[in-house]
Amino acid sequence: LNVQVLLFDLGGVLVDYTGVRDMAPLLRISASEDEIRRHFAGCPHVAAYCTGRLDRMQFGERMVRDWGLTVSTEQFLQEFRTWSRGLLPGAAELLSSLRPRFRLAALSNSNELHWERHTNDVGVTALFEAAISSHQVGAAKPDPAIYQKALERLGAPPEVIMFFDDSYANVVAASALGMRAFQVEGIDALRQRLVADAVGERRDVEA
Repeated sequence: LNVQVLLFDLGGVLVDYTGVRDMAPLLRISASEDEIRRHFAGCPHVAAYCTGRLDRMQFGERMVRDWGLTVSTEQFLQEFRTWSRGLLPGAAELLSSLRPRFRLAALSNSNELHWERHTNDVGVTALFEAAISSHQVGAAKPDPAIYQKALERLGAPPEVIMFFDDSYANVVAASALGMRAFQVEGIDALRQRLVADAVGERRDVEA
């Protein structure tokens, strides 16, 4: 199979994202990590900011108000920006080893503040030929529209793309469009998946 492009999710695959853990100390009423994760996943303000429909101040104000946070809007936004910590150990080295053989690209459900951090502070986006964020294109995974934007940007058919994400729903959506898509979490799992593929293992939509 002629794989030409490796397309990566960032948070949970190549980047250390600590949102759930960092949200807990800001809450007026304590909640478990599972409760915070569920609330965050279904939060309309997060979804709107992730698709560019709120600016940072609107997002911050609504989060402070509706989550019952103990900090000001400005303090929350400062904290929120740091939740995307940077590359996981070994990520830069792995990408360097792949770059001579493949086109490398990133497709992330992200937002203005985290994308600024990726670009200006920790240099994540510079590691890819193309780095696409949901807030730039107005759609978030698993919406097929964001994958179509990536295909257009890359000028490549889905059949030559191998996609990696830590979300099963996002992997299923990519697979439905014709990409070879795998669920992985962290650098070790990603490396194992790449090695398995190199020796001829052929299992799409890895759980």
